[in-house]
Amino acid sequence: MIKKVKTEQLKHGMYVHDFNCGWLNHPFLTNSMKIEDDQTIQKVMDYGIRELYIDTDKGYDLGGAPTEDEVKQEIQAEIDRIVKPERENRIAVSVKEEIVKAKEIRNKAKETVHNIMEDVRFGRQIKTEEVGQVVDNMIDSIFRNQDALMSLGRLKEKDEYTYMHSVSVGVLMISFGKHLGLDMQILKEVGVGAMLHDVGKMIVSQVILNKEEKLTEKELAMMRKHAEYSRTILEQTQGITENAINMAAQHHERVDGTGYPLGLKGEEISYYAKAVAIADVYDAMTSKRCYQDKSLPTEVLKKLYEWSSYHYDRTLVEQFIRCVGIYPVGTLVQLESGLVGVIVQNGEKNLLQPIVRIVYNTRDGSYVRLPYEIDLAQPSGKKGEDRIVSCESPERLGIKPEIYL
Repeated sequence: MIKKVKTEQLKHGMYVHDFNCGWLNHPFLTNSMKIEDDQTIQKVMDYGIRELYIDTDKGYDLGGAPTEDEVKQEIQAEIDRIVKPERENRIAVSVKEEIVKAKEIRNKAKETVHNIMEDVRFGRQIKTEEVGQVVDNMIDSIFRNQDALMSLGRLKEKDEYTYMHSVSVGVLMISFGKHLGLDMQILKEVGVGAMLHDVGKMIVSQVILNKEEKLTEKELAMMRKHAEYSRTILEQTQGITENAINMAAQHHERVDGTGYPLGLKGEEISYYAKAVAIADVYDAMTSKRCYQDKSLPTEVLKKLYEWSSYHYDRTLVEQFIRCVGIYPVGTLVQLESGLVGVIVQNGEKNLLQPIVRIVYNTRDGSYVRLPYEIDLAQPSGKKGEDRIVSCESPERLGIKPEIYL
């Protein structure tokens, strides 16, 4: 049985099933191992891991600890509570209308970030005016329909991750900032900060950056230096504001003080850095990288909520979930009826009741020849009265959601 325990409850003989954090947040070669000595327990604590999962079939049990299923049910209930409040529909154009412009903006942003990263690598100055123009275009697109650009942000190959991650975090932060009601000047500042938050990675060895195996402790320490490098680079770049610099310097700090590089805690961390930390982890975990496969957006949101007990600002995490939606546009979902479809529009009043374009039927294993839409907010009939039961893996069914948007 899989159970969740606090780090201070670890004992010799327990078997760690999952360290409950990303690969870059712990120094162990695998995500599962038997606890053999005090040094291992101390190392877990030193890396800021507060809670993890043990396998009681492979090691000692802990009476009273909640099971993994109980934890998941509790988190799901909390997320359902978060997304149920009615939302104001501010969409100016449909996803279908905006998607063509959004693709152009994404491609230009990718080219701009690639050029910036190359400039940093070779010691050249960052062209801030080019970044500003890309951010302006992103803002315009997001105010027309944020779902178009956000849905494209998840489309990235692992060999272009470094560049597209910066673009995607930029899109997420602009959308998040709009949701939080930031004024236009601040919105542009956080967009620029998000786009440039990882420029320091260009100072890190490319061998380490692209390594497919688990990083050694020494390599992990070198990788963690990128936040400091980002701060130094942006401080020396004309036209970069303090808000943008803080986002780059502090996006790996954690509210409980277990982050890096400075171990800042609570209000010591910039508000915008707390926000971009959430967007950064969300995009990283929903993307395929050289050392890990991507996770479904719904599962990542659950993890972010779980980790907000210690590492992330709980209020900002809840607002982020409301912003992106538990089922973002472009997500493949299975309905209670057995139909599978792509989310093409969030529900106008309830994020749990989006519009779904049906493309597959699990009952007979057939693809739908003429995809049609179901509005889950409608009370009955072929175009309503169904509900989402789970997310589906596009790779498993051989479906490319983006072609249905």
